[in-house]
Formats: sequence, structure tokens, C-alpha cells
Amino acid sequence: MRVGLHISRFDHPGGPPALGAELAAVGAAAEAGGLSRLSVMDHWFQMEFNDRAEDPMLEAYTTLGHLAAHTSTVRLGALVTGVTYRPPGLLAKIVTSLDVLSGGRATLGIGAAWYEREHVGLGVPFPPLAERFERLEETLRICLRMWDPEAGGPFEGRHYRLAEPLNVPAPLSAPRPEIMIGGGGEKKTLRLVARYADACNLFATAPEQVAHKLDVLRGHCDAEGRDYATIRRTVLYGGEAADRGDLHAFTRDAEAYVKLGIDTVILSPGTGRPATFAEDFAAPAAARLAELG
Repeated sequence: MRVGLHISRFDHPGGPPALGAELAAVGAAAEAGGLSRLSVMDHWFQMEFNDRAEDPMLEAYTTLGHLAAHTSTVRLGALVTGVTYRPPGLLAKIVTSLDVLSGGRATLGIGAAWYEREHVGLGVPFPPLAERFERLEETLRICLRMWDPEAGGPFEGRHYRLAEPLNVPAPLSAPRPEIMIGGGGEKKTLRLVARYADACNLFATAPEQVAHKLDVLRGHCDAEGRDYATIRRTVLYGGEAADRGDLHAFTRDAEAYVKLGIDTVILSPGTGRPATFAEDFAAPAAARLAELG
């Protein structure tokens, strides 16, 4: 089992001038500590359950570009990009650029979007949920087409029409950047995982709940003719053990997810000093979980 680090707060005590150096430091700490991936939120406003919408928030792909320049081994991506935030052709181009400049380390983490306030606040359309899922599926198809050197010709969908889906240079990742779909919706989200994705990301609410979601995913794989074993299973861990810095309790929690076939546990520091969290907790956690297999 591997450990990833998800950065969701940018309220550094040194303020905005300190953020560039802090992100460079967390990249160095993540790689020195053997972490497998770094991700950031793709939001324009801070999530209200994190504190206040008015708290600092950096644009995701600009931040990932900065992290790419200060790392060399960890995978990089958003957890997760809302499908409404960027036109799909532009999104495919952005992720491709990240992949090229990072030497083939980009992941497309994507979902149906949910945070209406930031859309209304910045004047971005926020269609109903059913339409967002339709757009999500078309976006996945567009990204796969733009990342396939053999595909060509216009894309004609219900919501998106691309006359020339050119994408030069192509990604460096082979065969293409990893696609991770976030969320545990049983009827639509997990079906899209089975049909299009390389990885899923679930909330580590409880082992029995994650086990149920994985059973649902397995059923969708059977219906789609997809080998369930080819999908990487990851969880975003929100347990108190990480907040307390309790490595033993965290390891006990993680062992239950190892038994379910979870590949990666993603930790999210609750402070604006993620480099310190990476050094003091995430790196020892990665070493401990590597022993579990």
C-alpha cells in the first residue's frame, strides 16, 4: 500500500508570499518520504466545511505546474476537477501540458462537480446534476480521443462539439495520463469508473462502507466486460488518527483497507503547513504501510 498527500488548505501563517516556498518544500518532503502522489483541490473558493469560502485558495493547475517544477518522481493531479470548471478540450490540453512538463507524471482526477456557490460567485454555469453527469461522460470520451494518436476527426456530442480536437504535443505518459474518477455514487459514478477510468477514489468512511462500494464497482465491471483488477482503488482518509499524529492508530485503520485491495491511502493535512505534515506524519506512515504489502 502507498501513501499520497492531498493539499486542501493554503492558509499559511506567512500569508500568500510564503505559499510558493511552502509548496516547493512539500514537494521535496513528499519525495524524500517516499510518497507516491501529490494532489490539490480544484476549487476557486475554499470549501465551507473546511472553514470559510473566503479563505485562501489557489487555482489547481497553476499550482500543479509549480509542483511539477519542484518534483521529479511523485504523480501529480487534482482531486478532483469538476467537469464544469473548464471546457473538455481545454482540460485535455491542460493535463497534457502538465504531463509533458512533469515528464509523464500527470493524473486526471475528475468528477461531476458540486460546489454551486463558487460557480454562482464567479459567473460559471452550474447545470443540474443529471446534465453534469452527461457532460462528465462526454468529457471523458473527449479526453480519451485527444490522448489517442490514432483517433481523429470532429467530436459531436450532446453538450460539446469539437471541430478539431488537436493535441500537440501528445502526453508522455504511456499509454496516456491516468484517469481517476472521484466519488462513490453507485448508479452513475462507479459505472463511469468501470467504463472509462484507470482508478477510483472513495472516502474512507468505514471499511464496511468502502467494501460495499467496491462490490458495486465490481458489478459494474462485470456489466461492462471490464476486468475489475485493472482499476486502482484509492481512498481519501479523513480519520482523526492523522490529525492527532497517531501513527499506530492510523496503521490499524489502514490495515482494514489493505484487506479490501486498496492501493493508496491519501492523507490531507488540516493545516496550511503541509510540508511539516509530510515530514512528521505522512512519510513515517508511508514507511509503515509499505511493510503491509
